[in-house]
Parts: sequence; structure tokens; C-alpha cells
Amino acid sequence: MAAGSTYKIIELVGTSDDSWEEAAKTAVETAGESLKDLRIAEITKLDLVITNAKVTSYRARVNVSFKYQK
Repeated sequence: MAAGSTYKIIELVGTSDDSWEEAAKTAVETAGESLKDLRIAEITKLDLVITNAKVTSYRARVNVSFKYQK
């Protein structure tokens, strides 16, 4: 991160039927549609949705930082 700049960090949860990677990608790319200057994404938690003893969905909790705009 650049010196003298300020960044905001938000927490997102992305989901996917296929993988944790796709869940994280979904979260970041969806946020990128409305937020400018996304910088860093940190995976903070991974979990699964289980239905009838089968994995039905992957979830990734992601902290994303973006440059604070005045």
C-alpha cells in the first residue's frame, strides 16, 4: 500500500457451487462492480454448506481493501 494513503477494509462472503476459489473470486469481482481501486483481498474463513450429508456450496469470507476517496 502506498505511503500517505488511506484504505478502507470491508468483509464480504462469496459463494460457489464449485469451489472456495470460485467463491472468493465471486466476492471480489462482484465488489469490483461498484467499488473503485480494490487493492488487497485476504481470505479469512472458508466453510461449506451441507445438505443431506453432501456438500452443496462453498463459502469464502474475504476482507477486501480499497482506496478511501474523499
